[in-house]
Amino acid sequence: MTTIITTSDVKQEAATVPVRVVDCDVHPYPRRGDLQEFLDPKIARHLRLKGEGANNGVFYDAPDFYHANAMRVDSFPDDGEFACSDPALAFQQLVLDSGSDLVILGPTSGGGGDTDEETTALAAATNAWQEARWLDSENNWHGRFYGSICANISDPERAALEIEAWAGHERFKQILIHAEPRPSWGHPKYDPIWAAAVKHNIPIACHLGRGQHNLLPMSPVGFMTYNHDFMVTYSMLAANQVMSLIFDGVFERFPTLQFLFIEHAFSWILPLMWRMDAIHAARGNETGLSKEPSQYVKDNIWFTTQPLDYPDDKLELVRALEWMEADKLLLFSSDYPHWTFDEPRWLAKHLPERMREPVMFGNATKLFGLPTEVAPLPGQVRAF
Repeated sequence: MTTIITTSDVKQEAATVPVRVVDCDVHPYPRRGDLQEFLDPKIARHLRLKGEGANNGVFYDAPDFYHANAMRVDSFPDDGEFACSDPALAFQQLVLDSGSDLVILGPTSGGGGDTDEETTALAAATNAWQEARWLDSENNWHGRFYGSICANISDPERAALEIEAWAGHERFKQILIHAEPRPSWGHPKYDPIWAAAVKHNIPIACHLGRGQHNLLPMSPVGFMTYNHDFMVTYSMLAANQVMSLIFDGVFERFPTLQFLFIEHAFSWILPLMWRMDAIHAARGNETGLSKEPSQYVKDNIWFTTQPLDYPDDKLELVRALEWMEADKLLLFSSDYPHWTFDEPRWLAKHLPERMREPVMFGNATKLFGLPTEVAPLPGQVRAF
């Protein structure tokens, strides 16, 4: 049985210690029935029917999926609830055992409805649930958890209203959307979301999703055959969204807008920057950009470290990180509680030494406006 550290067990000292790790990709999950309290009854009924098997499908064939649903087996609490449904266990495993000083929650329950109505309702309920179950004084007594404003990218007007409703909350640090809906993000229909983000100086974070039905990610030659090429396709999806943001003028309309791509990998961005710059130079400035395409990436776009493309020759990784100036683009993420979890200590040792502090915590504290020091916790692992 797992021993959980609670506020009664730990007395924080008055002194502070420097933040060394900010984990930018953690997925809390509601306990069974927990979201219903915050959900429109009509949508709750639809979801209950789907939970009983109606219109349900699995697109993620992770190893031993039907045993642990692609999660760390030790992240399931003893009460039988789903992985990362217990804030105390998440605090134990992420903060005390692994050394993440601050944690950005990115709930996956805030999207994925079959209709815009469902997705908008799920986003609103997930935001209220985060505040009540994870960011409250009882479960966040240690002050290490921060939340995401879930917004339905396919419903820009109502998404903007949801952002306005939570933007003043000191614990919500990013706006969380998905990349799959069409058209691409350069379309003016999304401007209300970008405008709300800029107004409140909140970064937009895009977590990979799976899409629904006709919005499942598709390659130019059709749907993929295996999960292997399905996973690789997410980087291609992100690359197309990066190009749309740049060439369709989103950063010209909103120069201070900040975008974070979560779990879309990142090693592909260097050749994409080269290619965009080369085409821009060869074709002339037909799009009316005020600077080179690669400069928008450096000024406005960020990526998380997980998944880390790890070649057999570590020097190849080091060279790629140096060439792409990773210390200016990357934020650490663990992807807890998924089976692909990256331990902070493991990730940090694979970064060039001069990049460790910016990637592991520096970029995140600046981007999200997080504290740079926290009260020490007895027994907490220090990642590096």
